[in-house]
Amino acid sequence: MSEMHEIDYKVFGDDMQFVEIELDPQESAVAEAGAMMYMEDGIRMQTVFGDGSGQGGGILGSLVNAGKRLLTGESVFTTVFTNAGAERRRVAFAAPYPGKLLPIHLATVGGELRAQKYAFLCGAKGVSLGIAFQKRLGAGLFGGEGFILERLQGDGWVFIHAGGTVVERTLAPGELLRVDTGCVVAFQPSVDFDIEYVGGIKSALFGGEGLFFATLRGPGRIWLQSLPFSRMADRIFAASPKAGGSAREEGSVLGGIGRLLDGDNS
Repeated sequence: MSEMHEIDYKVFGDDMQFVEIELDPQESAVAEAGAMMYMEDGIRMQTVFGDGSGQGGGILGSLVNAGKRLLTGESVFTTVFTNAGAERRRVAFAAPYPGKLLPIHLATVGGELRAQKYAFLCGAKGVSLGIAFQKRLGAGLFGGEGFILERLQGDGWVFIHAGGTVVERTLAPGELLRVDTGCVVAFQPSVDFDIEYVGGIKSALFGGEGLFFATLRGPGRIWLQSLPFSRMADRIFAASPKAGGSAREEGSVLGGIGRLLDGDNS
């Protein structure tokens, strides 16, 4: 594994947060393409294939890293920001939608974290952005994230974005928590992740929670979000003129009934 750069940072804001990273001379940070908010004079920006970690070596290693990112739905490019000056310089990265930024030092979670797709915002250069396949068919098909999660490895800082309010919990060995599939942000590899059928046709159709729960079984730390981006996007679409402008009950057949009661027959 390549050397992890030790960065200093500060998170600003409340619901629309951004992180400002302070780099020593020749230190670097890596970020998703388009995440940069501002950078001071002396910061050099370079777009690279893959995650910029330098693992694997050469063109082949870059292509492998880029292929991993393509499988997770991310851009095959990331951007590396390096302080090319002789004094400390700052670069800032902004969250893409309302929520919270989670600064997590990978060394404190065993050097690896599993996260939903699109959760990674930026981190110290040297962090490896890989993929983790779901072992169970149910989790892959109905887990809301498909068969693939992001695998973040290293021993430095990473910054994960989550929607709404964030809850962190530590599950004891064998402790089970049922969660809406979209509300899972990240968890340690020691946590067992699976999918469970809600049960009962009435609950499935009219409960508004969808057909499946995510189940997280300890031991390990987990991070949950109160507002998945998909939920926010659904509400925005439901209120748009093209959608008729009428509110719909998320995940429920009551949405169609509600539109009929509102006089919307389109």
